[in-house]
Amino acid sequence: MTQISEFILLGFGDLHGLQFLLFVIFLTIYVVTLMGNIVILTVVSVDCTLHMPMYFFLGHFSFLEIGYTTTIEPMMLRTLLSAHEPISFLACACQFYFFAALVATECFFLAVMSYDRYIAICNPLHYPSIMDHWGCLQLASASWVAGFLAPILLMVFIFQLTFCATNEIDHFFCDFKPIMKLACTDTQVAEMTSFICTSLFALGPFLLTLASYIHIISTVLRIPSITGMKRAFSTCSSHLTVVTLYYGTLGIVYGFPSGPQYEKLLKLLSLLYTVLTPVLNPVIYTLRNKDVKAALRKLVQ
Repeated sequence: MTQISEFILLGFGDLHGLQFLLFVIFLTIYVVTLMGNIVILTVVSVDCTLHMPMYFFLGHFSFLEIGYTTTIEPMMLRTLLSAHEPISFLACACQFYFFAALVATECFFLAVMSYDRYIAICNPLHYPSIMDHWGCLQLASASWVAGFLAPILLMVFIFQLTFCATNEIDHFFCDFKPIMKLACTDTQVAEMTSFICTSLFALGPFLLTLASYIHIISTVLRIPSITGMKRAFSTCSSHLTVVTLYYGTLGIVYGFPSGPQYEKLLKLLSLLYTVLTPVLNPVIYTLRNKDVKAALRKLVQ
């Protein structure tokens, strides 16, 4: 039995001469994503008016998005230039780990940011004492630690499997389902572990986020004036848009049937949360947030 030392990422397969065009498009998207998040990080750090909990978490979220896209997109760009891109066993394991860890961390931060909005709208008098500097630091640290601990057990079960068939991964990065297809030993334990980890570290934060917004919406609807209602809802509209976009794309991809006839479609759908969502998040937070737009204008001037 020969032990596999590397995998081959098949990427998008034969694109009939469109490789270079797509390379330029995705490279542009990657650069825009990096620049957009760097701008948000800079504005939040420099402008004193944005030194508050909501923008403290937004800065962490932008830093997280930079790491998230950098884990996936450079390798994806290489697969566009080379239809069969080799990746070592260790590099594939590292890419999967950081991808899974950053996805889990993003879920936790979305939950923390929704909790921040819940306290601000539903318990405004207690907001300064609950969301003080120490409280924000604890929530941010807990999100990073929990996110990076989340995929460790799953990593152990996946990469101790025996891969004795083909070493070709029919995807543009090392994702769970394509790796599982290459194993020639029983994958039941790994799949069960994946289900448990997903339930704890993705579904759990999603339910917390959903509960926060149910309370927020019920509180906003009880505000007597239309102006007050709009002002309260405007403080969380950007975050609600990002939550809907992020969980919507994840749900479409991982809730979609995984039969052989859907493989090409699943690769295209994977672009939603690896490329489209990260590039839209900075746009949503800048265009739909008056404070960030004002701080950005001040910085440019």
